[in-house]
Amino acid sequence: MSPNGSDRSPRRPMRRKLLQALTAGLVLATATGCTYKDFPRLGMPTPTTEEAPRILSLWQGSWAAALAVGVLVWGLILWSALFHRRSRTKVEVPPQTRYNLPIEALYTVVPIIIVSVLFYFTARDESKLLSLDKKPDVTVNVVGFQWSWCFNYIENVEGSTGDAKTSKELDAVPDRYKKDFPDNAGGVYTCGTPGERNPQTNNPGPTLWLPKGKTVRFVLTSRDVIHSFWVLPFLMKQDVIPGHTNAFQVTPNAEGTFRGKCAELCGVDHSRMLFNVKVVSPERYEQHLKDLAKKGQTGYVPAGIAQTSHEKNRETNNL
Repeated sequence: MSPNGSDRSPRRPMRRKLLQALTAGLVLATATGCTYKDFPRLGMPTPTTEEAPRILSLWQGSWAAALAVGVLVWGLILWSALFHRRSRTKVEVPPQTRYNLPIEALYTVVPIIIVSVLFYFTARDESKLLSLDKKPDVTVNVVGFQWSWCFNYIENVEGSTGDAKTSKELDAVPDRYKKDFPDNAGGVYTCGTPGERNPQTNNPGPTLWLPKGKTVRFVLTSRDVIHSFWVLPFLMKQDVIPGHTNAFQVTPNAEGTFRGKCAELCGVDHSRMLFNVKVVSPERYEQHLKDLAKKGQTGYVPAGIAQTSHEKNRETNNL
């Protein structure tokens, strides 16, 4: 009992203020309408495609949610340690509570809500990022092999004859991707070695050229084992699997030369599977394709291992 005869403990106003501060902090951390540009990138590179900000926002949102949960948990721990510590003058054992249904329900329901919200945003963004509804302006068949990369440009290039839709070298590419290939696309290619370097940046690996502002579809195939195609500032990577073709689309919106690498442990020289991506104007991109044709790099290199039975069944079901 307090000196004035009241049963109110002097600690209660302080407890109430602490809870109010924690609640305000959670609201400020989770209820703001800021964009991804208003927050730090938290280790992510600067986005260089139209799709990358969606990935960055998901990354930042996950960190914000984790921070809010962390602040709540740390606050409750400190609150319990400060205001429920043993009294210096009292030695009796405090009342023991065997169970508390409201609290048990709370710490069961709240995690379910948190996981459900994270799942919703992840599934929404993944569906959008992997959508191939839009017909691409440019298609590149990325071929992974131990220990470098080849790039088949599925384009109708002057000086190159043939048809990508019927090319034997592209037999590993499913028909659902071939239907969007340009007609009579003879194509050009470039292949790299681990010892090759980009002349502008001196970074190791072959260089893939892309046009700025054009929708690019990557069709990923492998000749041997599982690799992973990752362009760092695209904030997007996908596995390159033998006998199973993956694909995704991006629209580069910043010129420059960027680093890429294999993100899947694929063998002893995995660390040497590096490459570069050079984003240029559409005019320079077209000129580069013509230069490859003049060098005799016309047609296509073998895309990879033939489709597995499972992949063929999926192909049939999607037609």
